[in-house]
Amino acid sequence: MSQEQSGRTSKGTGPEGTEAEDLESLLGYQLKHLQTALRSRMDETLRPLELTTPQYNCLEQLRRSPGASNSELARGAFVTRQTMNTLLRGLQERELITRPAKAESGRILPTRLTPAGEALLAQAVSRVEVVTTRMVSPLDEETRTQITEALGLCIAALEEPEDG
Repeated sequence: MSQEQSGRTSKGTGPEGTEAEDLESLLGYQLKHLQTALRSRMDETLRPLELTTPQYNCLEQLRRSPGASNSELARGAFVTRQTMNTLLRGLQERELITRPAKAESGRILPTRLTPAGEALLAQAVSRVEVVTTRMVSPLDEETRTQITEALGLCIAALEEPEDG
C-alpha cells in the first residue's frame, strides 16, 4: 500500500528548507487521533443502550461520587455546565438519575443514580471494557503503566500556571 492509499502524509520540505515532520509523528496529533477513535468506538458500543459517551461518563462519575454537583460532573466530562444540565435532564427523564427539585442548602442539587441507572451503567461498563481492552491489546503491562504515567506528567505540565 502506498503512503497516499494509507492516508499518511509524506515528509516534505518545511519553511526555510527544513524537513517537515509527518503529521502522524506529532504527539498532539496522535493523542487527538486516539481520542477521536476512542470516542467513535465508545459511541458505537453505547448506542444500543441509547447512551452517548458523555452520558456514560456522567453515570460513571455518579457511581464513583454519589451526590456530585452539576459543576463537578461538567468538569469530569469536559463539557460546560449548560451542556451538563441538558444531559442531566435527559438522564432524569429516563429515570436513570434523581435530583431534588430544590437544593437543601445553597444552589447545589446533588445527583444520584437510580436502580435503573445502576443497571444500565453495569451494561455500559462491560461494553466500554471491551473497547478499552481492544485499545490497549497491543501493549504489555509495563508499556501501559509507562504510558499512563507519562500522560499524567503531560497533563500536570499543561495544567501548571505558566511563569510570567
